[in-house]
Amino acid sequence: MNKDQFDFLDEEEKKDRKVPLAERLRPRSLDELRGQEKLIRGDSLLSRMIAANEYHSFIMWGPPGSGKTTIARIIELCASHRFIHFSAVLSGINDVKQVMRDADYAHRSRGEQSILFIDEIHRFNKSQQDAFLPFVESGSVILIGATTENPSFEVIPALLSRCHVFVLEALAEDDIKEILRKGFEELALQIDEDVLGWMAGNSGGDARRALNELELIQNWLQENPHPQIKVLAKTLAKKTMFYDKNREEHYNLISALHKSMRGSDPQAALYWLARMLEAGEDPRYIVRRMIRFASEDIGLADPQALVQALAAKEALLYIGMPEASVALSQAVVYLATAPKSNALDAAYQKAAADARKTSHYGVPLHIRNAPTKLMKDLDYGKDYRYDHDFEHKYSYQKYFPEKMNEEQYYEPGEFGFEREIAKRIAWWKKLRDES
Repeated sequence: MNKDQFDFLDEEEKKDRKVPLAERLRPRSLDELRGQEKLIRGDSLLSRMIAANEYHSFIMWGPPGSGKTTIARIIELCASHRFIHFSAVLSGINDVKQVMRDADYAHRSRGEQSILFIDEIHRFNKSQQDAFLPFVESGSVILIGATTENPSFEVIPALLSRCHVFVLEALAEDDIKEILRKGFEELALQIDEDVLGWMAGNSGGDARRALNELELIQNWLQENPHPQIKVLAKTLAKKTMFYDKNREEHYNLISALHKSMRGSDPQAALYWLARMLEAGEDPRYIVRRMIRFASEDIGLADPQALVQALAAKEALLYIGMPEASVALSQAVVYLATAPKSNALDAAYQKAAADARKTSHYGVPLHIRNAPTKLMKDLDYGKDYRYDHDFEHKYSYQKYFPEKMNEEQYYEPGEFGFEREIAKRIAWWKKLRDES
C-alpha cells in the first residue's frame, strides 16, 4: 500500500465519483477540525508532533464520528514518512506480516520509518497485535491506532505500554450544527435552523452519522425545505440508541444506575434504567444487579429492599418484557429511596479476610455435629448448651475457633431498621456480659 492510495481527491473528482458527503467535507488540516480543541490546541502533544514531523506511536480512542480517521488523514497529508493504512476488518495476519517485512526493509536499507495507521485496531486479535511489537520496538514502524473500544481491554498490554493514548470526545451539538451547515451548503439546500438543531441533537455526537442522514434525505429536503420536526423524525425512522452490551458502555451505564440508586436519586436511576432497557439490555442482568444492590447498599436498613428486588425478578420471569419494565421501575424507585447502609457488605469483607487467614482452625468441639458414637466418644458436641433450655433462650458460649478472639464484624448503621437491629444486638450483648 502506498500513500497515493489515500491522498485526498480534488473537489471535482469527488463530485464526479459520487464520494459520500462526509468524505467530501472531511477536514484537511487541524484548523478545520471541530470538537477536539483540547487535543489539537497549539501546544498539545499531537499538534507538536504534526508541526515538527516527529511522530511517536499512539492510539486514538473515541466514539464513532469524533474525528479519529480524519486526524490520521491529516497526518497522511502532512507527514514525510511512508503512510500505510490498514483496516482491521479487512486485513488478515498474512497482510500484517507482509507489510511489517516491507516496513522493516525500508527502515534497514534506507533508514525510512513507516507510519502504520490501523483503523479499528480492537478488531485485531492478540496474535495479530503481537506481530506489530518487534517493529514498533525497532522503530521501523510508528503505530497509529484508532478504536471505539477501551484500549485497556482491547489492546495487548505490551503494545499499549509503547503507545500514548489520545482520548476523543463525542462532538458537541454546536459543533455538529456547524458541520451540518457546511453540508447544507454543499448540497445547495435551504438552511432551516430548527431542522439543523434537531438533526444535530439526533446525531449522538457523531459527525459522520449526521452528514450521512442529511445526504439520505437530501432530495426530500429539496421538496420540503421547512418540514415539521415530527415529520422529519418519521422520515429518518427511529433513532438507533448508542449502546454496546458487552463493551465499556455496558458497564458505564450499569455503574450509572447503581450509583444513582446509591445516591438516593430515583429520577436519575429511572433514566439510566430506561437507557439500558430501550437499548436492548437483557433485563435479567439489570435485576441481578438490583438484587445485589439491595443487600450491598441497603441491607438491614430496610429488609424489604431485597424482597422488592426479588419480586421484580419474579414479575420479569412471569410476564416478560416490555410489561415488566414497570415492575423494574417500581423496584428501582424503592431501592433509590430506601435508607442506605453498607454495614452487611463491610461485615462480610472483614469476616472473609479472617476466614482466609484462619481456615486451618478447627470448629470448637462443643458445637461440632455428633451423629455417631465415635464422634460422641471424641467429645464432639460435649458441653453444648441448648439455648432454649435457659432464661431468655440464651446461654453464653464461645462460637469462634478456640485460637481466635471473638470479633465484631457487623456494626449496624443509624438509619432505618438497623436502629432496631442495634437495639437487639445491645440486648444480647448485655445478657452475654451478665453471664
